[in-house]
Parts: sequence; structure tokens; C-alpha cells
Amino acid sequence: MTTTPLAGAPASAHGPAMTIDARFLDSHQRSAALHAGASALLPGGITHDIRHFEPFPIYVERAAGARKWDVDGNEIIDFVMGHGALLYGHAHPLLVEAVSAQVRRGTHYGASQAREVEWAALVAELIPSAEKVRFVASGTEATMLAARLARTATGRPKLLKLREHFHGWNDSWGIELVTRSGGDVVGLPPATTDAVQVFDQHDAAGIGAALAGGEFAALICEPGGAHWGALPMHPEMLTRLRELTSAAGTLLIFDEVVTGFRASERGYQGLTGVTPDLTALAKIVAGGLPGGAVAGRADLLDQIAVPPSHGAAGEDGPARVRHPGTFNANPLTAAAGVAALNGLRDGAPVRAANAAGERLCRGWNEAIRRAEVPGAAYCQGSMVHVVLGRDLPPPEDGVNWNFAAAGRPPTTPRTPAAIEWPFRRSLLLHGVDLIGMGALTSAVHAEADIDAAIDAFAAALADLRRESIL
Repeated sequence: MTTTPLAGAPASAHGPAMTIDARFLDSHQRSAALHAGASALLPGGITHDIRHFEPFPIYVERAAGARKWDVDGNEIIDFVMGHGALLYGHAHPLLVEAVSAQVRRGTHYGASQAREVEWAALVAELIPSAEKVRFVASGTEATMLAARLARTATGRPKLLKLREHFHGWNDSWGIELVTRSGGDVVGLPPATTDAVQVFDQHDAAGIGAALAGGEFAALICEPGGAHWGALPMHPEMLTRLRELTSAAGTLLIFDEVVTGFRASERGYQGLTGVTPDLTALAKIVAGGLPGGAVAGRADLLDQIAVPPSHGAAGEDGPARVRHPGTFNANPLTAAAGVAALNGLRDGAPVRAANAAGERLCRGWNEAIRRAEVPGAAYCQGSMVHVVLGRDLPPPEDGVNWNFAAAGRPPTTPRTPAAIEWPFRRSLLLHGVDLIGMGALTSAVHAEADIDAAIDAFAAALADLRRESIL
């Protein structure tokens, strides 16, 4: 079994004559074989769109802390971090002990449990908008439930979302996922798509005009900007959205599935002081296990409550929102959620993750400058993005998006595919894995991990320059 060197190893470790692609195939033969078998059983050979990788994804065998090991024995510094769910890194003792203890007590009671009350109390303590909480099984379910609560409360059918802001794959908010570039919609009836309007995230005039008509139940957004900040939103826009929705009687929903307990221990709303009516949570709220929540105004959440006079007969009041769910507040997830939220109440894990992200971002910008290639990295704390092959102005401070220089583009700046895929393959060869062209840092990414990842980034840039790709 071959073991790929960690970040910083010279490209000649695989032979000076070998290209990035040849080295990748040589170092990932078992992953290639597994993917060949998976393609016969799984659509596209994968189980999540973002796990698509060209020519095939790596298959991970185990993980601990900030690192993971694939089936070919390659050791990798991980910046996927469970798609953002792992603020504590992989297999953290805090969570391993909590979940292991719960497994011994049972995995599904089919009944209420004390832990779900403790979990909800922690969410209410930390998230400013959370007067009450309803647990769900995923982030997609959270945004779907939020839409239903909003429509019921307002009696309005229409929804408004911001372009490229991701809210899961449900029909209420996933219209951009099923719309081809030519405008054809796949899998949704016209009545569903007609009920959702999409605006650029800084189009205050257009959004205000649409809301003034009084037809929209809710406006949803990722408060930091599309794709967890890959297209940053100016903070003043959140205040404007709050003003516009309040004036129109439209509910404001924050999708904090990624930013909740990551942007700060109180979410992105805790950083800005802008409080939405409803908040969708998942990932960190569930301690990295499957789970999520809708938190917000008590009157909105109470639309789910079963009136005492109707409960026994299974009947509903006139405005009740029914919400079943076999795995809502599952005991394993509740145990992980309680442990995770208790551990971050003082903000220390969030500060550590943010410091790691900013160190990584500054190092990557310096590597881009030294390599004399077009591109830039920018971040919001532990959420780091990089664009290569485009003349994107680098942040003046090495970290924050420079609105003055880069403006407010309507769509996300992206690395061309002809650069992205060889870059990501090369970066894996140097021992680093990204989520798309981004990185999510954790509380356990040590300075040595970050410095090694910066060296790996520089080595990957050198590989691409050597092959005249960049």
C-alpha cells in the first residue's frame, strides 16, 4: 500500500515525469476500484452531489481530529469537516463519549425524553431568535418546515429567496436546483415554481417593490451570503431586509444551517444584531449527527402545537401545522447536540476555528501572491473560499472580502473547471481536501495543520504552473 506524503512534500516524490493526473490515479487505485463498483449501484456512484469528484472521489476509511485516511492509506488534512457539521473535528472525545453512552441506553424510544428539553433550552439560550424550537432530521427539513409555518401564519402563498442562496433540495426553496440554464424546470409543477421568486442578494429596490405587493409569506437568506459566504452579502443588506420584510408583513427567515454556532456561538444573527422571525439550523446544532431545528418566535412555532381538545381524537385546529418525523430529536442526536452546544457556550471552540480559518486564508493569499497567479482567498472566520484563474482583488487585510474593490457581483466568482479539478487533485496529492473550492476549519485544526495546508496549497499552485494549467 502506498502512502501519499503530507502537505509540503515535493512533486518528485511520485517521479518527476508524472503528471498530476497520473500521480492521482497511481495514488488512489483502491478508491478508483470502489467507485467503479459504486457506479453500478448508486446514481453517479455517489450519495451527495457535492461528493462528485473528477475522475472519481476518494473513499475515506477513518478520521480523527483534523485528519482522515483514505482506503489507499493516504493521510489528509480535512477541510470538508462533515460539510461544516464538525466544529470539533472528527471523533472528538466529547461527542464520542456522549453518543456511546446514549447507544447503551437506547437509540429510539418512540417517546419523549428529558434530553430533548435540555437540547431545546441550549438552542434558546444561544440563538437570539429562538423563543421556541422544533427539531427535525436535516437542514432541508428545517427550511421546508419554516416555509410551511410562514405560509400558515401569513395566509400568503408566495416565497422570496435570493439568487444562489442554498436552502436544501425541498420544493419550497430548491427552485434553482431544478432549473436548467435554458429555463426548463425539472421535476416540479408550474404552480410550485410560480410561487417562488428569486432576486439578486443586493437588489434592495427590486426586493422592496416585490414585497410591497403583500403577496409574500417569507423571505429566506443565508445571512453571510450565498454558499456560506462564497458570494458575501454586505452586512447593511441584512438590516435592510429586516426593515423591508417587517414593513410588508413578510417573515424573515435566516438559514443558519452552516453559520449557526460557527459564525459565532450565537450564529450570524448574534454577530450582526439582526434578528429574524425564524431560523433554520442543522449540522453543528446536532453535534455532527443527522438532525436540525427550526427556532424562532413562539407564536409561529406554536402553530405546530396540538390543542388539548383535539389531541386524543387526532383532530387538528383550523390553523395547525402538522409535523411528524420518526427521527425528530432522536436520542443519539439529542445527546450529541447537548454535548456540542454545552461545549461551545463560552465561544472558545468557535474562536479557535475562526483563528484557524483566518490564518489559512492569509497564508493562501500570500501563496497566490508569491506564485504570481490570478486569484484570491477570502473568509468569514472559519469559512474560507478561494478563486483561482480570475482577477479577483485580494482582501486588503488578507481575510475579508473587499467590497470597495470587488463590488457586489450578482453571481459567485468561480474557478474555471479546467483549473479547479487539476488543482484539487494536486492538493489531495499534497495531503489536503477541500469542500468545493472552500475550506471549513474546526477547533482542532492546530497551527501546524494550517501551516502544512498553506505549504500544500503553494505546492499545488507550482504543480499547475509546471503543467501550464495556471
